Amino acid sequence: MHMAGMNDKSALLGQLKIDREPEHSDGGGGTGKWILLVIILLLIAGGLGWWLMKPSGLPVKAASVVAASGGSSGPASLLDASGYVVARRTATVSAKITGKVTEVLIEEGQHVDAGEIVGRLDDTNIRAGYGQASAQLAYARAAHDQVRVQLANAQRDYQRKQQLLAQHFVSQSEVDNAQTALDDLKAQLNTAARSVDVSLQGVEVSQKSLDDTVVRAPFAGVITVKAAQTGEIVSPLSAGGGFTRTGMGTIVDMDSLEVEVDVNENFINRVRAGQAATIKLNAYPDWEIPAEVIAIIPTADRAKATVKVRVGFKQKGDPRVLPDMGARVAFLSEAPTPGSGNAAKPGVTVPADAVQVNGDAGVAWVIRDDKLERRGVKLGAKNGDQLSVLAGLSAGERVAIGDSSKFEDGVKVQVQP
Repeated sequence: MHMAGMNDKSALLGQLKIDREPEHSDGGGGTGKWILLVIILLLIAGGLGWWLMKPSGLPVKAASVVAASGGSSGPASLLDASGYVVARRTATVSAKITGKVTEVLIEEGQHVDAGEIVGRLDDTNIRAGYGQASAQLAYARAAHDQVRVQLANAQRDYQRKQQLLAQHFVSQSEVDNAQTALDDLKAQLNTAARSVDVSLQGVEVSQKSLDDTVVRAPFAGVITVKAAQTGEIVSPLSAGGGFTRTGMGTIVDMDSLEVEVDVNENFINRVRAGQAATIKLNAYPDWEIPAEVIAIIPTADRAKATVKVRVGFKQKGDPRVLPDMGARVAFLSEAPTPGSGNAAKPGVTVPADAVQVNGDAGVAWVIRDDKLERRGVKLGAKNGDQLSVLAGLSAGERVAIGDSSKFEDGVKVQVQP
């Protein structure tokens, strides 16, 4: 009984005991929750502020309008066009007859003069024919000489019989026979002379055929292609197939080099025959070559909407200029005369991709208060990637560069670096 009472008292005392540790743990958990809530609220507020203050508008790049320099009095470029160097005088050198090549005397890059031998063909059969024609000519000349001797003798016989007839020593019939023999020999002499002419023509034909076995350069130039080798067959009638060569090589007259460019038909009114120009080869971009317009070919390309223009070099024979080189031509305006008062105002310059060009006019988009403003402009000359604007823009303004199909008046833009 005593032990049971003691246990009940101990249980009551244990219930009255205060547990400090659970109370401390509950207090710390409440503080952590408040801190986490404050952090979440700050993140939400920051994200909302960023969303409200983030930049908006059509992304574009901005280019500054720069005042053009008016100090130069030289001609300006009215138009640029690209093309290739071409040779107006080029030929595939070939023989006039079909034959086997026995000798080739050219190599690529070699300079040849007009009439210089570049190769030979086998002339064995043709030379034999030439010998036969020469023998026939000699035979015809010998026959002609024989008839001429006979004619001279007949002429003397006829004269003697005429004298004897006057003395009544011969009859008239003998004189008539002598006359007939004389006329017959005259006809034979004429036939022999024609035979000599025919034989002479035969010799000349054989000589021409013999000359055709020697291939010569038709004009002075540089060999660009060596097509045939010794032992091959060349034929002017060949289409280049099989084992038969069309010619021995290709020769180019370097003095006939010029540049052909395709000019957009919208700008062909800026080009005229005799106009000054400069040529820059893609291989030598820092070398400006003086040139002039030779002619405007009066045919437009329907597919490309271009017109072909021939531009000639003023300085010919430079070894750096080669056929098929890429080139860019700048068509120049006339230089203003000092003191004439006709010099155009320099205007401003902008990047070419900042203007939508339509002939001599165009459209630019000015950035004002982060919004676009459509501006019509009058265009001048183009120099590389810069475009001269004569009217419509002022120095210091900014123009937009980007997808012009999305540009409209009043559209808000975001200028990118």
